[in-house]
Amino acid sequence: MPAAVTKSIFSVDVEDWFHILDVPRTPPLSAWRDLPSRVERNFLRLLDLFAAHEVKVTCFFLGWVAERFPHLVRRAAGEGHEIASHGYAHRLVYELGRTRFYEDAVRARKLLEDIVGAPVLGYRSAGFSVRQDTLWFFAALVEAGYRYDSSVFPAARGHGGIDAFRREPHLLTAEGATILEFPITVADLAGKPLCFFGGGYLRIFPYWLIRRMGRQVLGEGRPVVFYIHPREIDPQHPRLPMSAQRRFKSYVNLRSTESKVKRILRDFPLTTFRDYLALHAASLETSHAR
Repeated sequence: MPAAVTKSIFSVDVEDWFHILDVPRTPPLSAWRDLPSRVERNFLRLLDLFAAHEVKVTCFFLGWVAERFPHLVRRAAGEGHEIASHGYAHRLVYELGRTRFYEDAVRARKLLEDIVGAPVLGYRSAGFSVRQDTLWFFAALVEAGYRYDSSVFPAARGHGGIDAFRREPHLLTAEGATILEFPITVADLAGKPLCFFGGGYLRIFPYWLIRRMGRQVLGEGRPVVFYIHPREIDPQHPRLPMSAQRRFKSYVNLRSTESKVKRILRDFPLTTFRDYLALHAASLETSHAR
């Protein structure tokens, strides 16, 4: 497909400011309801941005957030956005193990489907925490009722990542189960695979480089998978105590995020995972044979 008409995918991991992973002072699930939530106001702001640019996105709702704020799920679905699952309790895949991961993934899917009255096809793990030693993850997702996943970070990463993983969307088979994987987008810069398109990466890199690397990815025939968290357009949200290094990664350049999102919505043709899958079903089927 020519790069000029290749659509990229924009996604939102719908979680709150206190859901940052792998920090000693991250509060447990039992304390979440006692904390001041910011997800509602921030997510509604994102929905307004998407409406202003006439863009549909995929919303990976944390089950806990959906359970507490079901009207956010309904509004997003009512405005034509795809509802997908981010699990229920925001736990790292490799900490849960297969049985608890499966139970969490099923709980989240059923909760979301009850709210919107429609099938939930997609999943994204907390922290992209799929690793080489958790390849049972894919079969467990199929067993839990999902059709596609967007959890694999195809490069080295602090809590996750599978080096040398295929970068383009493709079907994969694990333990006899087949699922469609949309890896998080990386691009080569000076011979090193880097992500430029979401989270701290989006905040750290200047927009001119993000756009340049996005066009490089599109030139290779891959869609760019963009992702954002609602807290990232809220520079005034509360902070968790953490090390200086993690504080930098978690909070650097928050003031720049909204303007970068607006430019992405303007500069890149965007769609949802669901609609990309529907449009490219035939080519994705043939990708399994490669």
